[in-house]
Amino acid sequence: MNKKVSILFSLLGLSLSLSAQQQDKSWSMVKGKISSPWAQEVNPKNVLPEYPRPQFERTGNWKNLNGLWDYAISGKSQQPAINQGKILVPFAVESSLSGVGKTVGKDSLLWYKTSFTVPANMKGKEILLHFGAVDWRSTVNINGKEVGKHEGGFDPFSFNITPFLNKSGNQTLTVEVWDPTDEGPQPRGKQVKKPEGIWYTPVTGIWQTVWIEAVNKAHIDHIKVTPDIDQQTVSVTPFLTGSATGDQVKVSAWDGTTKVDEQTADGTGAISLKIANPKLWNTKNPFLYDLKVELISKNKKVDEVKSYFAMRKTSIGKDQNGIQRMLLNNEFVFQYGPLDQGWWPDGLYTAPTDAALKFDIDKTKEMGFNMIRKHIKVEPARWYYYCDKAGMLVWQDMPSGDLGNGWENRPGVLDHGSDQNRSAESEGYYKKEWNAIIDALYNVPSIVVWTPFNEAWGQFKTVEIAKWTKEKDPSRLVNTASGGNFHPVGDIIDLHNYPHPAMPSPDYFGKDYALVLGEFGGLGLPIDGHVWQQKNNWGYQSFKNKTDLFNKYAQFTKRLAELIPLGLSAGVYTQTTDVEVETNGLMTYDRKDIKFSEAQMKALHDKLYQINVPVKQ
Repeated sequence: MNKKVSILFSLLGLSLSLSAQQQDKSWSMVKGKISSPWAQEVNPKNVLPEYPRPQFERTGNWKNLNGLWDYAISGKSQQPAINQGKILVPFAVESSLSGVGKTVGKDSLLWYKTSFTVPANMKGKEILLHFGAVDWRSTVNINGKEVGKHEGGFDPFSFNITPFLNKSGNQTLTVEVWDPTDEGPQPRGKQVKKPEGIWYTPVTGIWQTVWIEAVNKAHIDHIKVTPDIDQQTVSVTPFLTGSATGDQVKVSAWDGTTKVDEQTADGTGAISLKIANPKLWNTKNPFLYDLKVELISKNKKVDEVKSYFAMRKTSIGKDQNGIQRMLLNNEFVFQYGPLDQGWWPDGLYTAPTDAALKFDIDKTKEMGFNMIRKHIKVEPARWYYYCDKAGMLVWQDMPSGDLGNGWENRPGVLDHGSDQNRSAESEGYYKKEWNAIIDALYNVPSIVVWTPFNEAWGQFKTVEIAKWTKEKDPSRLVNTASGGNFHPVGDIIDLHNYPHPAMPSPDYFGKDYALVLGEFGGLGLPIDGHVWQQKNNWGYQSFKNKTDLFNKYAQFTKRLAELIPLGLSAGVYTQTTDVEVETNGLMTYDRKDIKFSEAQMKALHDKLYQINVPVKQ
């Protein structure tokens, strides 16, 4: 980012910051750390106001509950008065944007309390309470009565709170959260009690939007959408709540204002639509069809949901030399993008605004990348929506947890690698959350790869987990073990090699697996004034200026171009942004300084996609 743009951001941020804080003096950002430009735009009276679920949308009958809530931190055996101060939901309690900036830990509980009213247009309907994500174990109460519990830090969940509501007036919502971070057996990603190196600040509590929605007793709970470009069809399976015998579901696909196909069925199974001469979604032309799903009862429409889908296919197939290749729509497309942690200096897991959430994707696209590896984290639904719109391929990792086993990063070598002997409780948490994550993200067109394990972190029962993942979703590729430990299962063999590019040998592995370089690079450049801390920052290889940094990166892309004809299907460069003490990002952690010229990067990357690799049809 040049100096003029940086100054403009600063002036704009100062103005917006004063405006927001003048509106509510009970909240201000915790000082002491760098922040992104969008942090100054956060208004406690209008926090992340966008509709949180763009792929399953009911317009009109919803209410955002984000904002200032009361909070308290207590011992595990206590239920305190929830009046220790205000916390800005949905920012984690450890973040500066929460206004709290405190660590909770395994021996304490975090409490939230707020009140809301049910709008007049929702009266007489069923009221659903939605949480985008709460880390980790949450107990939800309405008006002093327990509604339900949820365990899982990365998957959305909902409760029907209708029986617990007062007939009128204020409704009191309280949430109790316990999160042991890295001192428990649950999936927790990069969070640790004592952050250092590649491990970051804990994230406890609510970190995605909280909202209520009004539905009829008979309504569409969710849908499952599976395109088939070879058959030119899309399958839509509706899942209904409160429906009766004789109810019907009408599904229609749209290209703008043109209806492509419409079918009506009883809603007990999949409904197939014909998409003749489909417009295929790809990285250059990410065309999205609109989808409408209606529930009909006694010839009356009682629910309607708007969605979208893409006609796209991800698979593997052999090239002319018999090497397996990753395919998009039956053609080889070299997939190249950054390792994306999705962390923010001010919001930790949570981007300050929707524009901030979109920024990283847009900047990645401007640099000429066509893929993002979402690393050890799950994003809010709107992040995937922006990837769908941009034509950005996504590899989705499962957040790790319960570490402790040995790691062998060399493919085909029996040495240090071992599966973790996890407890039944630990295995259960992993399987339950991985299942919930795949369910929540199944309809996302941009996701083309599932990655159950990374660098052996908590890796267990590898063959079983990989086969289960593939059986649950045969429409996507499974990258069983990114960086090791490798097993003869899944679609991909994924080498991590720092800092320079390398690949698994096509002679040994290429007949059975697509070959990818799942991590490399990590070229570091700390930018003064834009670092998490002044000392002890690091990258895999450090530089003192942007020119030397770019020249080394250019050498790496030249080597990638040599590896692609030999069998390399994809590469992942570390990483999108600096994160805490890691200074190996394409951008600084605060996103105020872009370390690489977007135009120069795009020119390098475009050459990689022009390498022709025919595949057998």
